[in-house]
Amino acid sequence: MINESMYALGAAPSAIRELFAYGLARKAEIGADKVFDFSIGNPSVPAPAIVRDTVLELMDEDPVSLHGYSPAAGDPRVREAVAQSIRDKYGVPAQAAQVYMTAGAAAGLAISISAVTVPGDEVVVIAPYFPEYRTWIEAAGCTIVEVPAQVPSFQIDVAAVAAAVGPRTSAVIVNSPNNPVGAVYTRENLEALANTLREKEAELGREIYLISDEPYREITYGKEVPYIPAIYARTIVCYSYSKSLSLPGERIGYIYVSDLMDDPARVSTAVAGAGRALGYVCAPVLLQRVVQKCLYEPSDVEAYAANRELLAGGLAKLGYEYVEPDGAFYLWVKALEEDAQAFSDRAKRFELLIVPSDSFGVGGWVRLSYCIARETIEAAMPAFAALKESYEAEK
Repeated sequence: MINESMYALGAAPSAIRELFAYGLARKAEIGADKVFDFSIGNPSVPAPAIVRDTVLELMDEDPVSLHGYSPAAGDPRVREAVAQSIRDKYGVPAQAAQVYMTAGAAAGLAISISAVTVPGDEVVVIAPYFPEYRTWIEAAGCTIVEVPAQVPSFQIDVAAVAAAVGPRTSAVIVNSPNNPVGAVYTRENLEALANTLREKEAELGREIYLISDEPYREITYGKEVPYIPAIYARTIVCYSYSKSLSLPGERIGYIYVSDLMDDPARVSTAVAGAGRALGYVCAPVLLQRVVQKCLYEPSDVEAYAANRELLAGGLAKLGYEYVEPDGAFYLWVKALEEDAQAFSDRAKRFELLIVPSDSFGVGGWVRLSYCIARETIEAAMPAFAALKESYEAEK
């Protein structure tokens, strides 16, 4: 006998991964230059030189020590360095005891959800949202509650969140800069959310945690990204170096349980317990040591900014509607028909791989990842024109 719910997850397609796999196969068939793959957030900007230099430097250390286990929560030196960087950058009294090193933000989110919920609880998400939130929430035995963002700003609809929070709500997940839209939540928007959650805590007599998913924090185009623990004390930050250092395949990040909440040590212990229960202990040690040396390394945003202008400008000339992204590296484009999946399927005829919005919790849009080669964006424009013409020909 197998676990049927796990079987269902394994069998269920991921729109993003499915398109990515299709793209790999298609490129092998007809050539990579003929496939315009906007499917996955796989940075095309190389990792900074300090990453390579640090790896080579570490290779001179004792290999037994270098490749041995760290404590479950991570190397104490790395945790202290991460805490110091949080203190330096954001002015909050972060301590190493509240830092838990993880295999990327995905592990961090799964751990955090499990740490602050019990089966039967509810977790609120802002739609559109990263599809795996549903998986991690439901795996914890909880129910996902979708709250649509404001349109066209895609800021948090605080009144709608207030209406959605109830006696079983344990957490709210926010993601800024946002995947898939690229929205950056303003300080005013986050302060309004924080005030609402504090009011709801008092009204319901229960703790409500804010889980901040932050893999795109450094990928912004001039907008402030407020540090949420300084706005709402009961915050857990899930951070990843996948985007900031272009290390998505290395799976390294951390959880930070805000020292500003009333009992951070208790929550950190629950995080450690959830990590243990889920098997997320001792994050890759070599990568822990690498990021320790890169905590103040700036992200190379210029290439993404140039791609954003190129893609958005090209689609605007063709008459496509989209949301101007303030962060991350995705363009949220209005589909040319109500059925986003059908639109994505038709785009394949023109070798365009674009992710339909249905799995993000809304219909009628597609997500285009522009962390790709500039040449791919330029070469894709005739295909986007042909796709649009195929709809106009049916009118």
